[in-house]
Amino acid sequence: MSETAPHTSNAFRELMAIRAGTPIDTEEVTLTGADPFFRTPFRIGEVSAAVLAARGVAANDLWELRTGRRQKIRVDARAAAATSLSGGEETLLRGADGRYHPIPASAAMRHMVALTQPWATADGGHVLPHTNLPHLERRVLDVLACNSSVEAVKAAVGRWTADALEDALAEARACGGKVRTPEEWLAHPHGAYLAARPVVEITKMADGAPQPLPEGDAPLDGVRVLDLTRILAGPTAGLSLAEHGAEVLMVTAPELPQVPAFVRDTSHGKRSAFLNFTRPEEAARLRDLTRSADVFIDGYRPDRLAAHGFGVEELTALRPGLVHVSVNCFGSGGPFADRAGWDQVAQAVTGICHTQGEASGAGRPELTPVFMCDFITGFLGAFGAMLALARRAREGGSYRVQVSLCQSAMLLQREGLVSSFADAPGRLSPDEFEALAVRVDGTCYGDLKTLAPVLGLSETPCAWSRPTPRLGSDRPEWLPRAARPAMTARAAG
Repeated sequence: MSETAPHTSNAFRELMAIRAGTPIDTEEVTLTGADPFFRTPFRIGEVSAAVLAARGVAANDLWELRTGRRQKIRVDARAAAATSLSGGEETLLRGADGRYHPIPASAAMRHMVALTQPWATADGGHVLPHTNLPHLERRVLDVLACNSSVEAVKAAVGRWTADALEDALAEARACGGKVRTPEEWLAHPHGAYLAARPVVEITKMADGAPQPLPEGDAPLDGVRVLDLTRILAGPTAGLSLAEHGAEVLMVTAPELPQVPAFVRDTSHGKRSAFLNFTRPEEAARLRDLTRSADVFIDGYRPDRLAAHGFGVEELTALRPGLVHVSVNCFGSGGPFADRAGWDQVAQAVTGICHTQGEASGAGRPELTPVFMCDFITGFLGAFGAMLALARRAREGGSYRVQVSLCQSAMLLQREGLVSSFADAPGRLSPDEFEALAVRVDGTCYGDLKTLAPVLGLSETPCAWSRPTPRLGSDRPEWLPRAARPAMTARAAG
C-alpha cells in the first residue's frame, strides 16, 4: 500500500495553516492509499483522509495538553472514502439465519434520490430541487406547481429559467440550486465571498480565563457536547467528537422528521434526548444543559435557533467558554447566507455537478456517487471544535466555529482531479470491509456490523462508548463525569 507525505495534500496544508502554532513532526502523520475509489474525478478518498488526519492532529494537540505526549496518526484513503457510504451500504444487519446482510434503502430515500437531480431549464441551464424531508418536498412542489413524480418535476423545472427558479425556491424557503461551472461559482458574489474565507472559520467571541481540560484517558474525555443537528454533516461532527471520548447528547424533538438510516449510522457513541425548544419549560431545560456544556453544535437553518433565544451570542453569554459550532450549506456570510441547503445543493452550485457530468461523458450535470460534502464538513466541524477547545485551555475565551457544505465542495475541487476513474470499485472489497468493520449488537435497529472509525491514533484509538441509541431514549441530563462507560467499539488496526 502506497504512503503519501501529508504535506503533498493541498487540503492538509490548508488545515494546518488554520491550526497554526507549532508545526508537527514530519513523522506524526502517515497517509496511505489513493483515488480513485468512486467513479468520479474528485479525490474524495484523499481529501477525506487529509481532513481526518488534520482532525487527528487537533486531537493530538489536546492529548499533548493532557499528557505532554503526542501520538502517531494514520489514515488510509480507501477507508476514508468508504465513510461516505452511510445509509446502509457499509452497514449490515444480522438476519434470522445468523448472517449479516445489506440493508435495502427505504422507498422514501429512493424516491428522494430520483427527484433530487439536476433538471434542464428553459434557458439551457439546470436546477437541482431538493426534496429530502416531507415539508421541504411540499415547498418545492408548490413552487413547481406539480405532483411528486420524476416526470412531473422534470417537466415543471423545464418551464423555468435557472436563475428565476433558484430565486423562487429560496423565496419559498425551499431548497435547491442552479448548476454552475466552477468558474461561474467563483465569479458569483457568494462563491467569491467563500473563496476569500478559510474553509474552517474560528472566531473568538469573548475573552475569559483559561479552562483546563477535564481529567480523562482520551483527548476529549470529560468534554460535554450538545448535538442539535440532523442528517449527516452535523451528526458527523458530533460522532467525530464522540470517537475521541466526548459525551455527546443529541437533542431533537419527536415531531421532527428524520432519515432513520442516517440516524443509525451517525449516532454511535451518543445519547439521545427529546426537547422541543419552542416550549418554554423545555427551552429552560436546554439552557440548563448549555450552562454545563463545552461544545454546542447547531445544524439548523441559519438563524432558526437564534429566533428562539439560542443564537451564538446568547449561548456564549449563558455559558462563558462555550465552543459554538455552526454547520450549514452556504457558510458564514454572502448573499446566500440565509438559505438552507444539502449536500446535493452544494454540489450543484459550486461546480461539482458540472464537472462530474463532463468527466463521465454524460452530456449533462450529474451528482457524485456519494454525499462526500456532508462527511467532510462534519470532520471539519470536529477539527475546528478541537482547535477552539485547545485555545480555550491555553488562553481562555468563547469561540465560534463555522463550516459549510459549499466550503467543503470548494476544498475538494482545489485538490485537483484524477484522470481516469471508470474502473474504480465504488466500495470496499469483502475482505477490506471485514478488516475495518466492528459489530454493534443489541441496538434498536438489530445487531449491526458497520465500518468502525477509520482514523488511527497510536495511543487513543478512536472508539464508540455505546451503541447507537433509539431517538429520545435518554433523559435530558449530563452523566456524572466518572460514569462514562468503557470503550466498546474501536477502530481496526
